[in-house]
Amino acid sequence: MAKRDFYEILGVPRTASDEDIKKAYRKLAMKYHPDRNHGDDAKAAEAKFKEAKEAYEMLSDPQKRAAYDQYGHAGVDPNMRGGPGGAEGFGGFAEAFGDIFGDIFGQGRRGGGGRQVYRGADLSYAMEITLEEAAAGKEAQIRIPSWDECGTCHGSGAKPGTQPITCTTCHGAGVVQLRQGFFSVQQTCPQCHGSGKIIPEPCPSCHGQGRIKQQKTLEVKIPAGIDEGMRVRSTGNGEPGMNGGPPGDLYIEIRIKKHDIFERDGDDLHCEVPISFATAALGGEVEVPTLGGSASIDIPEGTQTGKQFRLRGKGIKGVRSSYPGDLYCHVRVETPVKLTEHQRKLLKELDESLKKGGAKHSPTGSSWAERIKNFFTA
Repeated sequence: MAKRDFYEILGVPRTASDEDIKKAYRKLAMKYHPDRNHGDDAKAAEAKFKEAKEAYEMLSDPQKRAAYDQYGHAGVDPNMRGGPGGAEGFGGFAEAFGDIFGDIFGQGRRGGGGRQVYRGADLSYAMEITLEEAAAGKEAQIRIPSWDECGTCHGSGAKPGTQPITCTTCHGAGVVQLRQGFFSVQQTCPQCHGSGKIIPEPCPSCHGQGRIKQQKTLEVKIPAGIDEGMRVRSTGNGEPGMNGGPPGDLYIEIRIKKHDIFERDGDDLHCEVPISFATAALGGEVEVPTLGGSASIDIPEGTQTGKQFRLRGKGIKGVRSSYPGDLYCHVRVETPVKLTEHQRKLLKELDESLKKGGAKHSPTGSSWAERIKNFFTA
């Protein structure tokens, strides 16, 4: 079966630049990579991935591309003309192949001078705030660890009077290439760990890191309506990157202190309102707290424990909400304690009077007694 034209495979014209060829290959490799294709289409995707890889391997090398442009496939077939092989012949492919894997799996990328560039790690900071602060928002100052340039070596990492030297393993590239069967794999240099330099005499102040850990103060704005577990991102305040890479971010994780009165459920608030026996029986007006001040609710005659009253708009307006939530007041009838003899006498008289009235004074109790009776006689 005749092999397809390499330019056709990558979808570029014969006049395409090296950058256009590389971009075309990256796009195809991302699309047909085996880790991204499973099931029935896996074999077809793998075949297209290998086809694109071979096309890029040839067209990214100036000598191979020139031979292919002049002689076609015969010009780059080692079985026909002893074309270039070995690890060196895969240099261009390995570079793009490493970039593709970096994009897919989040690895470092090549920076200036060929060194591996790594983004700094993200940091997290737990901040505990009150419910009132969560509802209204707040501005706060926090202290976090940071890295500043070492004043002794001025960032070089080398002892004053000495200089870093170029790594002899990777020759300053920060990466080495290993031939593994059909592939040429690019890895971070194990000697210099991607920096491209070796420090024979480290700075005594920073121990060769070129930076010193410090503490810095940040101004943090907590938005109104934030809830437990939400995070606020402070861009660029994470750990610094390596070899000139960008810093990570700082995430402030919100923890809300337990409130003495309210419990939060999304944008709604709940609270328990104790009322006296007399108020529950006779009704009346009861004052209740809200985050914005006090309010009052009318207790109807004969209110039972567990009765719920809703105050619209007295909850919290969440960070993504258009309107505030509600406040739910849950009534709890309080049983009187430490009664005097006179009070006991009055309650007994009341109880006897209520019993004479029958079920009309205690509908729930009468219903319960009837259910119990039916249970045992069934």
